[in-house]
Amino acid sequence: MSLYTITGAQLAFGHVALLDHADFSLEAGERVGLIGRNGAGKSSLLKIVAELARPDDGLITRQQDLVTVYVPQEPEFDGDVTVFDTVAAGLTRASALLDEYNTVAHELAETPEGAQHDALLARMNALQSSLDATDAWNWRTRVATTLAQIGLDGDAQVGSLSGGMQKRVALARALVVQPDVLLLDEPTNHLDFDGIRWLEELLVSQRAGLLFITHDRAFLDRVATRIVELDRGRLLSYPGNFSAYQTRKAQQLEVERVENEKFDKLLAQEEVWIRKGVEARRTRSVGRIARLVQMRKEREERRNVQGNVKLDVGQGEKSGKIVAELTDVTKRYGERTVVDRFSTTVMRGDKIGFVGPNGAGKTTLLKLILGELQPDDGAVRVGTNLQVAYFDQMRAQLDLEKSLADTISPGSDWVEINGQKKHVMSYLGDFLFAPERARSPVKSLSGGERNRLLLARLFARPANVLVLDEPTNDLDIPTLELLEELLTDYDGTVLLVSHDRAFLDNVVTSVIASEDAGKWREYVGGFTDWQIQRERSEQIAQKDAPKEPPKEAAPKESAAGRNAQRTVKLSFKEQRELEALPERIAALEAEQKAIGAQIEEGSIFVKDAQEGARLTERYAAIDDELLVAIERWDELESKKK
Repeated sequence: MSLYTITGAQLAFGHVALLDHADFSLEAGERVGLIGRNGAGKSSLLKIVAELARPDDGLITRQQDLVTVYVPQEPEFDGDVTVFDTVAAGLTRASALLDEYNTVAHELAETPEGAQHDALLARMNALQSSLDATDAWNWRTRVATTLAQIGLDGDAQVGSLSGGMQKRVALARALVVQPDVLLLDEPTNHLDFDGIRWLEELLVSQRAGLLFITHDRAFLDRVATRIVELDRGRLLSYPGNFSAYQTRKAQQLEVERVENEKFDKLLAQEEVWIRKGVEARRTRSVGRIARLVQMRKEREERRNVQGNVKLDVGQGEKSGKIVAELTDVTKRYGERTVVDRFSTTVMRGDKIGFVGPNGAGKTTLLKLILGELQPDDGAVRVGTNLQVAYFDQMRAQLDLEKSLADTISPGSDWVEINGQKKHVMSYLGDFLFAPERARSPVKSLSGGERNRLLLARLFARPANVLVLDEPTNDLDIPTLELLEELLTDYDGTVLLVSHDRAFLDNVVTSVIASEDAGKWREYVGGFTDWQIQRERSEQIAQKDAPKEPPKEAAPKESAAGRNAQRTVKLSFKEQRELEALPERIAALEAEQKAIGAQIEEGSIFVKDAQEGARLTERYAAIDDELLVAIERWDELESKKK
């Protein structure tokens, strides 16, 4: 039986049907990636599954006592509360049950036998059952274990953490509940590459059913076992990861196109026939007329594929051949060195990706290259005739009170793109903004729509250097793919900061990467090329590193003394147990690795959902067995000393 099923769901926003008789189900152990255009209704569906919203119509079926946890795109916390207490807030009910149990137990001890005593005893038994069912007896231990698993300091204040670490706190608060279904809205936002890789490993190892929204195609490929697309009010299911979805979606759209062409051709023929008049009014043609009326209705109700954004960059004059030249550049902030003796030359037409952890100094390096920031040491030579267009990930360039039209073309109804004038309404239409929204304030837009507006504003200005700081946040996948094509064909220079691995691979020709302690290094190729080259460099460095001199052998007397101590401190049974533990730990790790490969591949959930669920549970159980085995090994080893 499915964990959750919704049948014939209907949900409308104004005159737009977000869900149009849509069906959806989630099986145990499945990891479903939910995709669709901005504004299609993905977050609305997630909130319906989380029971935070209701559809206008439709039948919902849930497994009894199903535990569902929803992590929003931008979690809100009290900044003055510790990480431990914030995560523990996910177990509010468990701690309340335990507090009540202790209170009832205390009252029971002081109440003589009688009706009140019996009532208290019944309540205590009910509380004990609830505590057993939710495993709430050791809720503090559960919180501490979850914090250790996710790598968080329980004593830190949430307000002092970066956006990426706050995202980890939100995930910890969800996972400590041990949910049956985990719902995530844009989980990779604010995470750097290491954070995204960590999240991928975490989600693949979870036994909970997973439904998540993301536009990160590499993340979808790694995590999803099924793709569900919200397309024109319908929910379409595609087994496998994102790459498999792309192939099947292309085939489906081609079939739909051919069928629509046949339908439209037949409708056109019938429209010609009905206009002949006399022949159409004959009694025997009543059925044909009725069919024509039905065909007209079907054509009117057909929801065509939403058009894509039309991107075109206003090309400026050519810049000088050298855009920027950095020689032994160093930049410090207080005691911290952000850039340490870095040299590079940026040539016209280069497309460079800047990668590194949050806070590594990518934006600082960009400003040094553009001459907006002066180095503490070294020299920066900025090229001639630079026309820079800047895309800010914080959208600080947008005035929330201005209308969309004034944002694009202040004081004028026209914009000029590559020497051709275009009405601002038509230009906004290229970015999927309807004419009636042109006078709406920017603050009425969603996150994805604001990013689209910022792109429209950016591309309306002539430029020969595009600086894009996290341009992919909140953009839907079709717009991302179109932006990739545009940047690939762009004649100017592109400086790109992004955590979208697929986007980097498809756009940049070289990568400047942070290598800790202010060190930066340039690599040829995209994100994947950088990873391969970095791994090879690390292997060579390890191979060439001087080996530690062999330790001198301990005196025989000392060894004999240790053996004597072992005999005293370890029993024969314990000694045998200790010798067997390494082999057991290795076997458990090998089993977990094999199961992990099956789960990651995902086909098991399509072939046999029950077996997929069993493997997921076994994967998590091995974690517990490994922990017990390692702790026992450590305990026995310490007794030898």
